[in-house]
Amino acid sequence: MWFKNLTIFRLTETFTLTPGELEQKLQTLQFRSCGPHEEFSFGWTQPVGKSSDQLVHAANGFMMLCGKKEEKVLPTAVVNEMLQEKIGEIEDREARKLSKKERTTLKDELIFELLPKAFRFSRKTYAYIDPKGGWLLIDSASAKSAEDLLSSLRKCLGSLPAIPLNTIDKPSVNMTQWLLTQEAPEDLTVEDECELRALEEEGGIIRCKKHDLSAPEIKNHLDTGKQAIKLAVNWAGRIAFVLDEHLALKRLRFLDMVQEQAADIDTGSAAERFDADFTIMTGELAELLPRLIAWFGGENRA
Repeated sequence: MWFKNLTIFRLTETFTLTPGELEQKLQTLQFRSCGPHEEFSFGWTQPVGKSSDQLVHAANGFMMLCGKKEEKVLPTAVVNEMLQEKIGEIEDREARKLSKKERTTLKDELIFELLPKAFRFSRKTYAYIDPKGGWLLIDSASAKSAEDLLSSLRKCLGSLPAIPLNTIDKPSVNMTQWLLTQEAPEDLTVEDECELRALEEEGGIIRCKKHDLSAPEIKNHLDTGKQAIKLAVNWAGRIAFVLDEHLALKRLRFLDMVQEQAADIDTGSAAERFDADFTIMTGELAELLPRLIAWFGGENRA
């Protein structure tokens, strides 16, 4: 299984739990489906899928886990329409206008009544712990979703000292410089997508896709003070991604060189395929992270 995004947390203390110990702690919040009147539920599920009953998949010292959130869907338009009908019936019957508090109570009662019949959908968020490197890596493009998963993990473990990755150099400053000088670190290739933002609080934003970033119009925007806050890059022909100003990696792609390496491994089952892909992916990211930090002047742990 290949991550499509990467939100990076630095573990500020050594992670000492074994896979078996982590498994036991995650079992205290194992996923279960929503109850009749619950709007959502969250818990840990098997990363490998139904072929395994383990909540932790361990390989080469890395530990994969998977959070699953199920939510019920009540279309706002439907709820509002039914609510207005009920309000109208009561006001006609009692010949008076309902107060704001009465309307709110009526809406709560309506939602409570509809929840058992609501549609459900679920989504999984994968993450893995790298105890040796001191990382928690979450496959999420949303900072909030990543923080939610981290919060749930802390709830199970009691505590988990972790902070977002921070570097000495400001990412937007270095990315802007790469565009201005057309010189990036030697193992990094700037591709054809960027997002530029003016420094003013309400400054404009320019988004470019499939565009020559060495073109004069890009330089003109940079010369007027705009900074690169997102930039598509390719690391050593192995991994491509869009890097943002918070050091999150979006639209992560493991390129042919890596995919061919994975394809060369013979596997006899979905579980073996998962394990092989996980082993290769974690190995690649373990090499990428030190380079990512180096591009921005080193890690700032202050």
